[in-house]
Amino acid sequence: MYEFNEFFMQGMAFFGAAIAVLTGIGPGIGQGYAAGKAVEALGRQPEAASKIQTLMITGQAIAETTGLYGLIVAILLIFVA
Repeated sequence: MYEFNEFFMQGMAFFGAAIAVLTGIGPGIGQGYAAGKAVEALGRQPEAASKIQTLMITGQAIAETTGLYGLIVAILLIFVA
């Protein structure tokens, strides 16, 4: 079959790590959108500020896990491979 040298394998690991880091784009867009909508909701109903803030922070924490998984995969690819 095919036999790859260690430089090729390390290069592919770095390439995979670069792709994995790109998963941070989605959560960044989603969190910005969520924050914008929360500010919009606060402008419409200022008396519901604590409930809106709690929901926004919970939603952003869940959205951030996607980016963190990508970061962990990238770190594993760079240091383990």
